Amino acid sequence: MTPDELLKKGLNELGFLYSKDQIDAFMTFLSELKKWNRVYSLTALKTNEDIIIKHFLDSILYLKAILKESSQFPVHGSQLNICDAGTGAGFPGIPIKIIKPELDMTLIESSRKKSVFLRHIIRILKLNGISVLNNRIESLGKRYEKTYDVIVSRATFKIKDFLKKACPYIKEDGWLVLSKGPKVSEETNFLDEVHRQSVMKEVITLPFIKAKRTLLMFQCQK
Repeated sequence: MTPDELLKKGLNELGFLYSKDQIDAFMTFLSELKKWNRVYSLTALKTNEDIIIKHFLDSILYLKAILKESSQFPVHGSQLNICDAGTGAGFPGIPIKIIKPELDMTLIESSRKKSVFLRHIIRILKLNGISVLNNRIESLGKRYEKTYDVIVSRATFKIKDFLKKACPYIKEDGWLVLSKGPKVSEETNFLDEVHRQSVMKEVITLPFIKAKRTLLMFQCQK
């Protein structure tokens, strides 16, 4: 199966429509990531199959959860303003942006070399409404307080740490989204009762490898 065929099959399984231009954008992203990775070590994943499944499709799981649960969360206006904290080489933010180009997206990454790559891929894919902040989520400062409708992350934040760092930058009716593996119950058990009651869980199967992902959606407490 060619890389584009694998991606199309995975998107079909997840229930997303796509255009030829979107598939072409993903293939360009794949090619540029592999090329830059040889010099800058942006990701440990090397093969087309691993990158498409464990980066591209795994990132789109966030969007599937957000769109499914969005009716449960009032948002400010019709256009979501999403922030990807600790995006690394652009995950999950860039795949989300490619599939839903109408969303506003901010990518936060503390590594300078990864930030340079992100700006390069945004430019080469001609993505609009997306920006890169070479920073850490907890260091954004007052300028970005209560800015985002949704903050997502694939970085290895513990839930309690992520809530503490990200909540200042989320709008009052916004939410935070994390993806967790098999030990998700251990982390949620350590949350206080208020946050345990506010969490929404969406268990989604990653195509092809049949791995289970638990997407956790939190609202910050006032």
